[in-house]
Amino acid sequence: MAVNKMEKMTIIAAAEYEEAILQTIQGLQMTEIKDFFHSNVDSNYLKEHFSETILEVDDVQQKEYQKILNEIQEALIFIERFAEKTGQKSTFKRQIKTLESLEQAFDQPTIIGYLQDISKLKKQLASIEVRRKELRTREKLLARWQYLDVVPKKNSLDTTTILLGSINSANQPDFLNDCSRYPSIYVEEIYHSQNHAYYSLIYLNEMKEVVAEIENKYSFNEFVYPYEELPKEAYQHTKEALSALVEEEQLVKSELAAYRSHLEELYLAEEMVFAYIHREEAKKHLINTSYFFILQGWIPVTEKDELTAALDEALPKNEIYIVFDQPTKGEIQEDIPVKLKNNPVVAPFEMLTEMYSLPKYEEIDPTPIMTPFYMVFFGMMVADIGYGLLMLIGAFLAQKFVVLPRGMKRFAKFFLILSFPTIIWGFIYGSFFGAGLPKELFGISLPFPILSTTEDVNTILILSVVFGFIQLMTGLMVNGIELTKRKRYLESISESFAWQGLLVGLLIAVVGMLLLNNDGLFTAGVVVAIISALSIIAVPVIQSKSKAKGLAKGLYGLYGLTSYIGDLVSYTRLMALGISGGSIAAAFNMLVAFMPPLARFSVGILLIVALHALNLFLSLLGAYVHGARLQYVEFFGKFYTGGGRAFKPLKTEEKYVNVEKKQK
Repeated sequence: MAVNKMEKMTIIAAAEYEEAILQTIQGLQMTEIKDFFHSNVDSNYLKEHFSETILEVDDVQQKEYQKILNEIQEALIFIERFAEKTGQKSTFKRQIKTLESLEQAFDQPTIIGYLQDISKLKKQLASIEVRRKELRTREKLLARWQYLDVVPKKNSLDTTTILLGSINSANQPDFLNDCSRYPSIYVEEIYHSQNHAYYSLIYLNEMKEVVAEIENKYSFNEFVYPYEELPKEAYQHTKEALSALVEEEQLVKSELAAYRSHLEELYLAEEMVFAYIHREEAKKHLINTSYFFILQGWIPVTEKDELTAALDEALPKNEIYIVFDQPTKGEIQEDIPVKLKNNPVVAPFEMLTEMYSLPKYEEIDPTPIMTPFYMVFFGMMVADIGYGLLMLIGAFLAQKFVVLPRGMKRFAKFFLILSFPTIIWGFIYGSFFGAGLPKELFGISLPFPILSTTEDVNTILILSVVFGFIQLMTGLMVNGIELTKRKRYLESISESFAWQGLLVGLLIAVVGMLLLNNDGLFTAGVVVAIISALSIIAVPVIQSKSKAKGLAKGLYGLYGLTSYIGDLVSYTRLMALGISGGSIAAAFNMLVAFMPPLARFSVGILLIVALHALNLFLSLLGAYVHGARLQYVEFFGKFYTGGGRAFKPLKTEEKYVNVEKKQK
């Protein structure tokens, strides 16, 4: 239960088997492809003897797959947005498949045919939208002039002119007054909007200058009627054209809706194209020649037998050369990835370690050490039987009946495990959805609450600090053991064992003086603390060439005792969050209990569910965040550095399916 040991795998095979080998590796998801050009292998031999056959990286195929991927994604968005019955969500559910079954189901010509048809429908809808905008603009224009009973182009005479246009409504009285002064100017109002009036003017040509003067005076905006038919007829034809467009659009959408039955094929096709793209990307890290290729990668030691067996099954016998090597010191320092390996109970808690930083390859994995503390702390902060049961049932049902993405599945397992300490602490505090457990049942006296959040606050506070003290001592012990393994004996004393002695000595002294009133115990504690403090000061003096600098460094190190006091105080949040969550839940119950009976059993039920849901969310969030903070700041700071690079095997995207080694 630690960092998975890695070996460097090298494969040499004929070029014709490259795709099959990469497919096998991708399906197993247990090998990280290593860039051959950045490895420690001397490639001069290859360049000298195979320079003419080494192939340059060709990304044409990857670009082709990327193009198909973009088209599939656009098609999916288009279908879900514009197809009929858009209110219905896709019935596609996440599935578990093998890469082999996924690849066998992928029919590229059929998918491309779907994409071409959908593209045509998309263009038709785009064309309809363009025409609709044009017709709506035309409709808006004709709506203002539909009462004009002549077509200016067909009714113009040699002696008269028909003028159309609009003016601001504020200028209308003065405009009409000026026009009325000239009997040879005929004015007819066609339409009146909120801000503008639309007019038709008929005047003798000899009045052209007068009319022009009136136009300029009132900012008359001329309009040239562009159609050969009456505005009323043109307006009606435009509305009919818009209606026809609606019917045409519905027809296109009905054709598009037929492709909803192919959504699953398109989802799986997108998944498969993602896999092809990842595979093509991996090829850039290989040495490719006209005759053979060379692949290098990192693989966990425990999984190499499974990979070799799968390759033997996928390829003809003796057609592949495969060798495994131990990583060099340089690769361990700079290149080797980190993959954690823990039992099923601890594994979900790896995400907490990953959020902080993965351990380096030769560093201890803190997850197994952190897990029991985090479980206790989380349960102590939520501490409610009802909330724990909801977590247990919800996480169990989610895993049982839904195929969850890997990250969500791990999260569900995480909360499933945490539900048990939550229930246990709920019994300790005697809390069930904020209500106290009965003290007697069927005449049998029950011990609940073992610790009361109202009467035993000081006890819970001391218990929180004790848990913190145990975790700090554990962190120091791990640090001391790790330093000893690296043969840094003096540092293990000054940075670990001496601090443990100092803290334990102070604890014994405090207990002996304040609780037991025992002078002998007090004296023993003081002696242990003094010897430990002197060790903390002495080690830097021994290690340093300048004794004065060593003494200063030692004294400064001893000053770090204040930080331990702050660390212990941080653990009081275990008490604070546990009591606050229970108190809030109890307050919600009291609020509903004060309501009249009719409201209590109607609105009150909905209210209590909503309030407890809110308190559950806040309690889980607070416990998750503060529990992690206690690990990251107070615990990890004592022994853990981190900085490892995550293991990234050649795998699929797993956007819609979980790809397993074997079909379940």
